[in-house]
Amino acid sequence: MNVFIAAISLAVVLGLAFCFVLAVTEVGRALGRRIGGRPIDPAPSAPPNPAPPPDAAAQELRMRYARGEISREEYLQRKIDLEEF
Repeated sequence: MNVFIAAISLAVVLGLAFCFVLAVTEVGRALGRRIGGRPIDPAPSAPPNPAPPPDAAAQELRMRYARGEISREEYLQRKIDLEEF
């Protein structure tokens, strides 16, 4: 009879321990979702690189070439000169 009571007691203790581990895990997940309004990301990705701002000098050079104010050779040379900066 004592063995039966011991087995029942062991089953109850193991069941309670399992429920405790489940509860702690779920509380951790819930807290993780509340931090920042989203789950904690173990490896956050870097934000994408923003596009560089348009170069006003290069834009003006393109416009002058498009209007026919400068020749192709002059355009190409000035474009090379601007890229050095």
